[in-house]
Amino acid sequence: MLVTFKTKRYANITIFGDVATRLLTLMGHSGTVPGAIKADDVPAALARLRAGIEEHGDEVTSPPPRDEEDRQPTVHLAQRAQPLIELLESAVSNEDDVMWAS
Repeated sequence: MLVTFKTKRYANITIFGDVATRLLTLMGHSGTVPGAIKADDVPAALARLRAGIEEHGDEVTSPPPRDEEDRQPTVHLAQRAQPLIELLESAVSNEDDVMWAS
């Protein structure tokens, strides 16, 4: 599953479902898809996400390799969260709602 985050004045961000659910829970949300955050609540969600990334950002989100040939670069939660953080920053500065759906 893929989850796409949307706001009026920023490009849509699509994230793998398991990572999106993790980021939503760090934002203080239930992790359900679809969902939304009203513009007034976005600053608090962004602050919670940043705090969560500070604490859990080193979590590895790339799958473990099946063998030596399958080895891929390690991708951490903080790296996966960056596009969503930028979307939320845009929503804060423009006082926009944020929505997401699969």
